[in-house]
Amino acid sequence: MLGAFITAWELIISGDRELINILIVTAKTCLTSSLIALLIGVPLGIWLGTTRFKGKHVFIVLARTLMGMPPVVAGLLMYMLFSGVGPFGKLKLLFTVTIMVIAQVILITPLVIANLETYVSPISQQIYETAFGLGLGRRRTFVLLYNECVYPIFSTYLLAFSRAIAEVGAVSMVGGAIAWKTNVMTTAIMLYTNRGSFTLGIALGMILIALSLLVNIAVTMMQRRLSA
Repeated sequence: MLGAFITAWELIISGDRELINILIVTAKTCLTSSLIALLIGVPLGIWLGTTRFKGKHVFIVLARTLMGMPPVVAGLLMYMLFSGVGPFGKLKLLFTVTIMVIAQVILITPLVIANLETYVSPISQQIYETAFGLGLGRRRTFVLLYNECVYPIFSTYLLAFSRAIAEVGAVSMVGGAIAWKTNVMTTAIMLYTNRGSFTLGIALGMILIALSLLVNIAVTMMQRRLSA
């Protein structure tokens, strides 16, 4: 086993072409999906946290429920919609990076919405009272609210990226884990382990754990900054 870890480390240092390709596809998929989820989820989360309307709790419960959506369910939904017999089959997006991004956006956007709503809801009233006392208009009030949410937004993005990079069920269903095309870190680990080829799987696992550690350190630092 020690020899496998040593070989895996040598594979990382040498810059193996297949390993680099998997990392590039993973970065392209996860960065794109997490950024899109942030662009969609932040305005919706802030809106839910600052407005009062009938049925608001339904939206909040729905967002929190979708946070726990099993990835294979999202993958199945995307597969049915974009397969040859599905309504979007003519787009021919199945087994591409694009459909993998769409599946991950569906998975992680509710996380962004729920996190922002949870943070904004308790402070929104205070911010509006402060803005009213200062005579600020809607635009400047929104800027004030946004400034209060900078660290939570960044922390939420890191959590969304972490969820995206660790996801395997949806991307394997809609992407197909095609070598040199749609194979990401998690699907590659599963694929090569099933084949009995542990070296590349261990190398990817080491990188994945390192990335997860860095993300969690960054999130912890953000949380400490918020509580300070």
